[in-house]
Amino acid sequence: MQDQLLDHIPSLDLADFRSGDPERKARFVQQLGEAYQNIGFVALKNHGLNDEQTKQLYADVQAFFRLPDEAKQRYEKPELAGQRGYISKGKEHAKGRNTGDLKEFYHVGQEVQDEDPIKSEYPDNIWPEELSTFKDTALTTYRTLESAGKDVLRAIALYLHLPENYFDDKVKNGNSILRPIHYFPIEDPDAVPADAVRAAEHGDINLITLLMGASADGLQVKRRDGKWIPITALPDQIVVNVGDMLQRLTNGVLKSTIHRVVNPAREKMNTSRFSIPFFMHPRSEMSLAALEHCITPDNPKKEADITAGEFLNERLIELGLKKK
Repeated sequence: MQDQLLDHIPSLDLADFRSGDPERKARFVQQLGEAYQNIGFVALKNHGLNDEQTKQLYADVQAFFRLPDEAKQRYEKPELAGQRGYISKGKEHAKGRNTGDLKEFYHVGQEVQDEDPIKSEYPDNIWPEELSTFKDTALTTYRTLESAGKDVLRAIALYLHLPENYFDDKVKNGNSILRPIHYFPIEDPDAVPADAVRAAEHGDINLITLLMGASADGLQVKRRDGKWIPITALPDQIVVNVGDMLQRLTNGVLKSTIHRVVNPAREKMNTSRFSIPFFMHPRSEMSLAALEHCITPDNPKKEADITAGEFLNERLIELGLKKK
């Protein structure tokens, strides 16, 4: 499919895929696949999160980031390379840049509930003592978005002419991360580096990202012709995009589109922006070697074989979260 140079991202309804109606399901699969070949992003409703869950999580997240820096830093564990807990201001930068993004964030990871030995690969989650509801609301959101993500991956598998359950065992107890982000206020814009932005242009590392609605505008996607277009979703929608792992697996058939979060107008730099993405990762042993039927004479193999764990490790070093 040729890039249609859309000025918006398509809106889809996950209820169509989950409906049991073969026609609705097939239409969802086709529309999702076309969007991911074209612009790499969709807006998705009926994802499973309700207003009450969303409001409670945002309330907890905002309460945490309002804590004094010294209180938040008690939950920062540099030895974990940003895998769990708090990551303070300016620590992460986009690949290829040295200037830190104007954000701070918190990582909630997988809680393995069975006897899966992969549990030994994951650090324990870190929970802020000051907030009694943070753990429950974060884990409820994690599981809800993980469930929605599994269905999106099932639809992707069908679009790629794979068995519907192709990804199921690869993401079971996967290394997924819920990341509440605070793009903090800048009282004096002249005091930060001239090239500092809330989130510099980047592609996500993972298979897919499920993004809860942000508290302010700023997210932009880079179209194939180089034009940046704003991404907005309705209150009942989440934004779901392809990550670099899925692009690599499909040999570029599905697009991990470059995106960024731009700074607001100078007079609004002293305001906060909150955002909560869920980065859906597979298990570390999953091979990201290009699928054979995605390699053709017109689309020769682009990348060397690598596992998801190896790829993630490379990226954490590139982002400044992990030492070589």
